[in-house]
Order: sequence, then C-alpha cells, then structure tokens
Amino acid sequence: MYGTIDYVLSFFKLFAGLGAFLIGFKLLSENIEKLAANKLRGWFDKTSKSRLAGVGIGTVTTALVQSSATTTVMVVGFVNVGIMSLYQATAIIMGANIGTTITAQIAAFRAFDIMPYVAFFSCAGIFVNMLCKNERVKTVGLLIAGFGLIFLGLDYMSNAVSFYKEVPQIQQFLSEIDNAFLLLFVGIIFTAIVQSSSVITSLVIVMVGAGLTIGTGNNDVLFLILGSNIGSCVTAILSSLGANTNAKRASFIHLLFNVSGTVVFMIVLLCWKDFMQMTFMRWFAKPETQVAMFHTFFNVVCTCLFLPFVKVFVKVATTVIRDKKEDVPVNAERALLDERFIKTPSVAIAQANREAAHMASLAMQSMQTAFDGFVAGDVAAKDQVDTLNAHIAEMEKNIVSYLIKISASDLSLNDERLISSIHHATSDIIRISELADNITKYTRNCKKEGIEFSQGVIKSLKEMYDKIYTLYQKTLDVFDKKDITAIKAVDAVEDTVDAARKEMVKDHIRRLNEGKCKPESSGIFINLVGNLERAADHLTYVAHAFD
Repeated sequence: MYGTIDYVLSFFKLFAGLGAFLIGFKLLSENIEKLAANKLRGWFDKTSKSRLAGVGIGTVTTALVQSSATTTVMVVGFVNVGIMSLYQATAIIMGANIGTTITAQIAAFRAFDIMPYVAFFSCAGIFVNMLCKNERVKTVGLLIAGFGLIFLGLDYMSNAVSFYKEVPQIQQFLSEIDNAFLLLFVGIIFTAIVQSSSVITSLVIVMVGAGLTIGTGNNDVLFLILGSNIGSCVTAILSSLGANTNAKRASFIHLLFNVSGTVVFMIVLLCWKDFMQMTFMRWFAKPETQVAMFHTFFNVVCTCLFLPFVKVFVKVATTVIRDKKEDVPVNAERALLDERFIKTPSVAIAQANREAAHMASLAMQSMQTAFDGFVAGDVAAKDQVDTLNAHIAEMEKNIVSYLIKISASDLSLNDERLISSIHHATSDIIRISELADNITKYTRNCKKEGIEFSQGVIKSLKEMYDKIYTLYQKTLDVFDKKDITAIKAVDAVEDTVDAARKEMVKDHIRRLNEGKCKPESSGIFINLVGNLERAADHLTYVAHAFD
C-alpha cells in the first residue's frame, strides 16, 4: 500500500525527468542550429517555388531546431515581411510537420537497451565542452551532452510513470478514458499549454513504454497524438496576432492542414477499430516505436495527400481571411526585423544583415541625390537628402536594438562575430549619409557665392563618383553575398579613388596658379573630393568588417 509521500515523490520524479528532458532538448536543438547556422540561413534565402523543395526545407529545418512551432513562426515572419509567398510557406509548413516527428523517434530509442551507452553522452559531452578550446568542438560537446540528457530524462520519467502502473486505481482510470473526442481534446489542450507537440508525444511514449494502457489499448492512444498536432498550431496563431493579413493566413493554413489531416485519420481510426493491432503492433514489437512510427506516418501521409492541393489551401485562407484596407502592400518597404526570428538567432542575424544592406542602398541613394544636386546646382536636393538621412538614422537605431536582442541568446562564436560586423557596418553606412549632407552644403555655398565649375572638372568628379559606385557594388558582394574573395577587388577600386582625389587636387592647384580657378572655389572643391574619398573609405571599412 502506497502512502501520500510515495505519490508526491513520484510526481516530483516525473517533473524532474521532464526538466532533464527539456534541458537536453534545448541543448541539442540550440547546438545543432549553431553548427548548421550558415546552411539554415542559406535554405531560407533560397526558398523555391517547388513544392517538394519547400517540404524538404521545412523537414530538415524542423529536424534541426527540433520544433515545428519554431519553423512555422519563422515562416509567419517571412510572410509578414513579404519575402515568402503563401504558396512557398504552405509547402514548408507541411515539411515542418514531418520534421517535428524526429523528437518522437529519438524518444522511442529508449525502448532498446542503449541506456548505459547514451547516458554516458551527458558526462562525456560536458567534459568535451569544458576541456576543449575549439569553439566548434565545444558546441559538439554540448550537443552530445544534450542528447544524453534527453535519454536520462526519459529514463527518469519512465521510472516515475512505472510507479503509477502499480496503482490499480490509476490504471483503471486511464483504461476508462476511451472516448476518441475526449482524448483528442486532451491532446489539443495539453499541447496548447506547453506549446510543443514533441513534449506531449514524448510523454505519451514514456507512458506506453512503462506499461500504462490508455483506453482500450488499441487506437485510443493515437487520438492523443492527433490532438497534439492540432495543439501545436497555437504558437503560430499567437505569433500572427498583430501581423499583416498574409501572416495570419500562413498560421491559418498551418491550422487548416493539421485539422484536415486529423479529420481524415479520425474517420479511418473510428471506422477501423483494430487499426493499431493490424498495422503498427504487427510491424513493431515495442510500444514506444509503435507510437513514434504512427506520429511520423500520420504527418508523411497528410503531406502526400495535401501537397498537390497547396493552391487550394492558399485559396481557402485568402477567402476566409480577407485583405484589409490598412494592410501595407507586399512591395512596400519591408520591416525585416521581425522579432519572431529571434528564437532562431542565425535567421535573425540574416534578417538584420538584409536590413543593413537596405540601409546601405539608401545611404548611396542619399549620396547620389546630393552629388547630382551639386552637379546641377540644385539646392532643393537637400530636402530629399534630409528625408533619406532621417530614415537611415531610424534604421540604424532599429538594427542596433534588434542586434542587442539577438545577443541575449546563446550564440555561436561565428554568430557573435557576424553581429559585431553588422554593428561596425551600420556605423560606417550612416557616416556615408552624413557625407551626403555635407555635399548639399557645398551646393548651397556655390549657389550663394556664384561659384561654377568647368565641364572638365564636372567630368572628373563624375568619373570619381562612378568609381565610388563600383566600389559600393563590390562591397555588397562581401557584405550582402558574403563573398570574402571580393575584398581584394574592393581594395583595388578604393586605391583608384584615392589616386583620383590626389590627381584632382593636384590639377586644381595647377589651375589656381594659372588663374583658371577662383580662390574662393578652392575650399569647396578640396572638401568635396575629400568627402567623396571618405565615402569610399567607409565603404571599404564595411567590406573589411566581414573579412
């Protein structure tokens, strides 16, 4: 006969095991993400129109980050900023549902006699992390430790649940819960609360592995799994609140997909009472494996069934959630710094980099406007430059704030370096916009003093500016495309700009001595070419921030 203290201790053991499982889960996913950060950024940069490619991206990404909710939230963010279509998002969401089943498969490994080996991983991984200096090896150490902790947590939870198996009242209570819709509802509610279908599925696997029977022991446990898939949509739905209409549609498609799949399987399971006995119980000996394989089977079959109807899902979502007048059009300026991405730092950093590249394009637009205004003697150009520069300053503030939020995450050394590089780059980019403002002042002074420059001088200035624009394009290769080999080209073009400034100043002094230029033009001309050269210097600094 068990006393109250036994029930309390068993309850604490269950949650202690769950805590170890979740910590291991977090270590595993975070460190896999660190190792795959560059590939993860690349996959989302190359979202394809191919449905199969989208499913593949969603599957692999979710298998890495160990959470379909995280992937779906990222997709909602991409749709919100207009860099991913609903068509692309739907395929990725379907793939995410397949990728999330990897956690259940890992949990099912506990059914095999591997505990003495995998438990050792938690200790070995920690020692690797503590003793090694190489950042990548340290990350691998934490990954291994996380893998070991997952199994330690599962084993501890299993031991706690085994206690309840020996309590007839509890087993009787569980066996009496045989209402399919009640079990479905329980799966939805508990998953919505913890916001992770992986956790609920793993708990179910632990329960069946410990010998607890839910309902009749046939299909009943599967209704919990179906409910967990619907409950996992809550995170994406919450994420879409306050987002634009298309982002809401993406989260609705996630819900629609999971509900549609659940309806299909509910009909099959209700009509085919001995489905579990005739299929997975025959094919797999271990109860844990049976549940895990059904979870994977459900999501793969649903994807195969509904993938040809991606356009239908998009059409339904568009019909149900209509456009609003206040929505910003997709081709309007995009707010890339969506906080949904911060949960996946590598993707968030890529977004910050995109925004900084956009900031650089605006700074060059400001410089071009100021330079064209100088050549044309148009003092009105200052108004446009002021507007651009105010926007650029606001962008820098937002980027810095976003980077600080990302830095609060547990980052790899490479991600920390990228954040530092973007900080340096934005500070140089804003200097370029300030130099554009200087040029508008020279235009005003020329107009005020009646100073004009010959066509030969204007031609030389235009040639110098063309070199600076070429330098900007080479800098983008390094900054935006991360082509480090382009740094040599950047330095080479910057040298030609320096040489052009020296030659132009030399020619100006010669013209002064020959009386071809007015002395009052000297300060304006020398400062102008000096500012152009400084703009080239700052572009070069931007490129070198990433070498």
